[in-house]
Amino acid sequence: MKVLNDTRTAFARELGPELRQPAGLLFTMLLPFLFLALFAPLLSGMSPSGGSTGSPWQWFVPGMLVLLALSATAGAGASLLNEMSSGAFERMLVTPLNRAAMLVGRALKEVVILLAQALLILALLLPTDFRLRPLGALAGLALLTVFGIGIGALSFTLALHSSKQQTLFYGVQQMIFFPLLLLSGVLLPITHASAPTWLYVLSRINPATYVVEAERALFDARFAETSVLYGVLAATAIAVLGVFAGIRGMRNASA
Repeated sequence: MKVLNDTRTAFARELGPELRQPAGLLFTMLLPFLFLALFAPLLSGMSPSGGSTGSPWQWFVPGMLVLLALSATAGAGASLLNEMSSGAFERMLVTPLNRAAMLVGRALKEVVILLAQALLILALLLPTDFRLRPLGALAGLALLTVFGIGIGALSFTLALHSSKQQTLFYGVQQMIFFPLLLLSGVLLPITHASAPTWLYVLSRINPATYVVEAERALFDARFAETSVLYGVLAATAIAVLGVFAGIRGMRNASA
């Protein structure tokens, strides 16, 4: 019960500043909106890809939501670095709050913001020929939640290990973020027929690839496809790894 209460306290403490400064929330949505704006004119007249039915938006939009999850939660550790610089993080460590609850509360805050942004994007796309399938969308958002928790927790872990050299955080973050993004097939399908063998192999090693494929299947209400299973396994593995590493890092952090 104490852990649950501490988690709620940490969640409320982290969410408060974000709600008071909503401009930062909109800024994290800039990259997906930029891709939507630039690629939207190219989608008209195209046939759906990857087994999607109906509009090509059915293929493109789920990928943009994964892009949003990556761009929003991968930088979550930056706020932790700022707290370390100001001393706020050290003051929190000496409170009675459970350290594992601190991490979970932070991760949940990132996920709530991510879901709010995803719902806003979906609402803005309703006037287009993108067909929103409620059950598929709910399943897709649930998978996005698991994936976002994992990426956010890994970002916090990286921040904890970069406290003495903050440039390390941004260097590693960018070095990992862009390969995850570009090799996931968010913008263009990476298939064995269309891509060089080495590029295709790298894309299959990338766990984000399976999450993207699962999101596209779910938003298209194709629940029985094997890509959904692989996506769930990949997102769950990232979440377990991120939470485990994050909790360990929080417990080892010194006040």
